Amino acid sequence: MYKRLFFGTLLLALTLHSCIDTSEKTAIVINSNQEIVVDSSKIHSEPFRPQFHFTPEKKWMNDPNGMVYHKGVYHLFYQYYPDDIVWGPMHWGHATSTDLIHWNYKKIALFPDAIGLIFSGSAVIDLKNTSGLGTKENPPMIAIFTYHNMKGEKSGRKDFQTQGLAYSLDEGNTWLKYNGNPIIKNSTQKDFRDPKAFWNPETNLWNLVLVAGDHAEFFTSKNLINWQFESEFGEKSGAHGGVWECPDIFKLKVADSKEEKWVLLISINPGATNGGSGTQYFIGEYNGKSFKTDQKDIKWIDHGTDNYAGVTYNNTPDDKRVFIGWMSNWSYARDTPTKNWRSAMTLPRELSLIKTNNDYVLKSTPIEQLKNQLKQEYSHKTIKLQADEKVEINYPNFNQSEIKFIAEAKDLKLVFSNNAKDSLVIEYDSKQKIFSIDRRHSGIVNFEESFGKQIHNTAVPNVGSSTIDYQIIMDWSSIEIFLDGGIYSFTEQIFPSTPYTKLTISSTENQEINAFSINYIKSIWDKN
Repeated sequence: MYKRLFFGTLLLALTLHSCIDTSEKTAIVINSNQEIVVDSSKIHSEPFRPQFHFTPEKKWMNDPNGMVYHKGVYHLFYQYYPDDIVWGPMHWGHATSTDLIHWNYKKIALFPDAIGLIFSGSAVIDLKNTSGLGTKENPPMIAIFTYHNMKGEKSGRKDFQTQGLAYSLDEGNTWLKYNGNPIIKNSTQKDFRDPKAFWNPETNLWNLVLVAGDHAEFFTSKNLINWQFESEFGEKSGAHGGVWECPDIFKLKVADSKEEKWVLLISINPGATNGGSGTQYFIGEYNGKSFKTDQKDIKWIDHGTDNYAGVTYNNTPDDKRVFIGWMSNWSYARDTPTKNWRSAMTLPRELSLIKTNNDYVLKSTPIEQLKNQLKQEYSHKTIKLQADEKVEINYPNFNQSEIKFIAEAKDLKLVFSNNAKDSLVIEYDSKQKIFSIDRRHSGIVNFEESFGKQIHNTAVPNVGSSTIDYQIIMDWSSIEIFLDGGIYSFTEQIFPSTPYTKLTISSTENQEINAFSINYIKSIWDKN
């Protein structure tokens, strides 16, 4: 039996696949603020182009890098290859934002040089000019990154990755490489990379964590140039199904308590919970030199397949810990069906720490600023579901929307579909406390064998015992799901043939769904 909920006249005319000739070259102008000005009406109407996630103007992008806030501006650097839509010699691309939602493209920040390619790293503001590379009146922005020497790698050497430094005296618009590079050399470690640096006010020292193969290493410095090795962590902790990458470490208060804990993020590829790439986290203690944890189980910051290499911002206002991840997976990142660009970032998320069932859990929720992009299209106080009955909701374009509701903690099945017979299935099994995402028939899935091969199942023991709060955010080629305020999050890429226009809700049990709403999410590229 079906119940159908139809919407009245909606002032929406959205088409995922436009007729624009995406092969046409877009004119690019660099203005006086060093921002790249492009015709967003063209490039952001391409098939699958996200409407409210950051994507490169063109070509390949992967890891977020150098995330730092300064003078009211959020800087996002990222791994970038300007000559193709597949991975190649790495540069640092650059974008800026005042709200973490709308972005301005900047010119390329860092280029490969004689020492090597420019791999991932971090950025800080040297406010006290400890490096001597600026002044106290004009403190330098410092980027610390991994140099990758391709010749050294191909010849079988182990020292082909070292750490370099560059600095900017004009808010990241232009950069100079430090003439004493590399600042941290390497003689024995393979996969020695991805430095995250930050000022530690508890020790009055610069701290840095990087990864070396299957463990993390910690360093300290007085001036960002001369670094001292302090300790290592992780050889016998956490997941080890692949190489460790992109570490981050920061302190968070535990909600509703006076307790504080340090959080260590480590990305790993392969070996993630649902295959390929993923990011794990550890909760413990850090004294500025070494990290320790009593954690025995493996914890993941996101349980979907497409949130990798994520790190957090330095210097954010109000000490908020803002996280952005690369919304892809190395299993198929080079093969996704986009034409002139490839890859997107996750929505920026605020991280927080709670303690539940005597266990520490890292929550992630979309930043508050996203609410400014929302326009409510529909709300329903209560939807009553009878066992095995299907409620059908029709809407012009679920692929640019936020769906929110509170359901009883009972079996629940959501199916997003379209006239092309694509279907994305989301399901909660209350008996086993398992949440699943099935994208096997979600649209284009045959570009790589593993993409649409299996259902992604996740145990969710910490969801509510009586109700579960759902927040589902869908863009033109992605879905992000947050349960109970982000106790669990799931990020997955999807490539539907046309937008999903129907949502079918069902349950094996009688239950109520409350506070159901659909919000249209305005495009961040729309200047109107």
